[in-house]
Amino acid sequence: MSSGTINVSVENIFPLIKKFLYSDHEIFLRELISNATDATLKLKHLTNIGEAKVEYGNPMIEVKIDKDKKQLHIIDQGIGMTAEEVEKYINEIAFSGAEEFLEKYKDKNADDAGIIGHFGLGFYSAFMVANKVEIITKSYKDEPAAHWTCDGSPKYTLEEADKTERGTEIILHISEDDTEFLEESRIRELLVKYNKFMPVPIKFGTRTETLPKPEDAKEDDPAPTKEVDNIINNPNPAWTKQPADLKDEDYKKFYRELYPMQFEEPLFNIHLNVDYPFNLTGILYFPKLTNDLNIQKDRIQLYQNQVFVTDNVEGIVPEFLTMLRGVIDSPDIPLNVSRSYLQADGAVKKISSYITRKVADKLKSLFNDNREDFEGKWDDIKIVIEYGMLTEDKFFDKAQEFALYPTVDGDYYTFEELKDAIKDAQTDKDDKLVILYASDKEQQHSYIEAAKNKGYKVLLLNSPIVSHLLQKMESKNENTSFVRVDSDAIDTLIKKEDEPISKLSEEEKEQLKGMLTEIIPSEKFSVQLEAMDSDASPFIITEPEFMRRMKEMQQTGGGGMFGMGAMPDMFNLVVNTNHELVGQILNTKTQKKKERLVNQALDLAKLSKNLLKGEEMTRFIRRSYDMIK
Repeated sequence: MSSGTINVSVENIFPLIKKFLYSDHEIFLRELISNATDATLKLKHLTNIGEAKVEYGNPMIEVKIDKDKKQLHIIDQGIGMTAEEVEKYINEIAFSGAEEFLEKYKDKNADDAGIIGHFGLGFYSAFMVANKVEIITKSYKDEPAAHWTCDGSPKYTLEEADKTERGTEIILHISEDDTEFLEESRIRELLVKYNKFMPVPIKFGTRTETLPKPEDAKEDDPAPTKEVDNIINNPNPAWTKQPADLKDEDYKKFYRELYPMQFEEPLFNIHLNVDYPFNLTGILYFPKLTNDLNIQKDRIQLYQNQVFVTDNVEGIVPEFLTMLRGVIDSPDIPLNVSRSYLQADGAVKKISSYITRKVADKLKSLFNDNREDFEGKWDDIKIVIEYGMLTEDKFFDKAQEFALYPTVDGDYYTFEELKDAIKDAQTDKDDKLVILYASDKEQQHSYIEAAKNKGYKVLLLNSPIVSHLLQKMESKNENTSFVRVDSDAIDTLIKKEDEPISKLSEEEKEQLKGMLTEIIPSEKFSVQLEAMDSDASPFIITEPEFMRRMKEMQQTGGGGMFGMGAMPDMFNLVVNTNHELVGQILNTKTQKKKERLVNQALDLAKLSKNLLKGEEMTRFIRRSYDMIK
């Protein structure tokens, strides 16, 4: 037996470990099982190359709880260690980087996960939950087993052990403050969270398996059972396989394995597989998405060599793709550094660009292979594509080949197809292409119908970021503007050379405007007189495109003019000087009747715009009954 002091000058290193790592102390189990996995896979490699003259067999990792002794055991059948290797790897190397780090940062807030792994402290994370740790290990080499013990101080003992089987057993004597880690449910939760797809089978207890009945069994005889190892992980998840070896049902089955509480099938998947200039594998799924940008995040799981790390992948996956689901696994992502460093890391930028390109290529392929099916899924995937077009210029360029612009009638166009379809009817007198759109088919129905009667096509664009996206589309396409169909009277939405002539003289128009501004509240409406077709509505309420769009952009974040998000809605009241009712209002002698006609026409315009509510609606209904008595 030997004893000694761990080679570190920071006397209170274990309390410091606990202090820095306390908020995330559950990851001790992830670290210890990762170490056991590494030891197992190293043995596999050595046997494959003939360096280890032992039988590899079918090793597993076992996790056991001894509640009476307050012990947690992690047992592997891997490479093991000699006493000399315990001295080297446990007492020296683990602390070579840790000491410097702790000395430098012990008075500051450190990134919890940053200490573990990055500074060789994976094994010592055990002291976050244990007041004493034992290692009983036997190397694959023909040397005696070793037994290392440490009680959380720099003192340790190392002696021979009588272990005869190859591998390592870690025994954690769980401290009084951490007895939750002696509960089966808690350990099972952590194993499923962090180790669900580890490449070596992990045993946690046993389970009862029902066997087929013998042929001579009677109908009411119970089926035979047997106790089998309870393997809690899938060592060969779908993302580790080649796409050619998987069918659609395999991808769907894996999706259900990732998200057991998600009952809707994904729309389609993208298999990632690259080994140069970085290593990355994974599967991304497009689920059915809503227009709510806030509830979609944190669904992609990040793994490193099949060990779960986090489901916060911002900085690694482009932001617009964080709304997807699935798995990314890469040993080349620096996991234990700050996010600002992560975002500036060259390898991470290449990974992010690769994922963006791969997703764009898949979308283009789906569009080209079955456009009808792609159109049918558009409403469920458009928020990702539109968000990507808005935030990633390279994706914007690629998306021109598959991004769709649906009309209110259910037709779908790419942008180039749309321009060709509307250029004759919707090019104004200044040779600018005007693209009309609606955001709500029901609320804007009368405006849509007016535009369609003119032979115009009206798009249906209703995502929460549409104002931002249209701003970008206009900046990328000269002489093109997007105008919501209720932003002006139909005859002035797309101005042509042959504008209608007003039936009213300038003097009559001046008289009309003065009369209307006395009746109509100026704080809500700005009155505009327009000469339009006589069969167009007499009063039309519109929202100026620029003001409304800036307001929407500020409300959804980013862009817009400062302070506009809180401004009240601004409306124009466009009065058709060629409508018979307008002439009647002008020529009505009594003020009371004049006001009644104006208010009735105004309320009808409000009703068309879905602005008539509450007390105003009640007054309108009463007035309408009075007028038909």
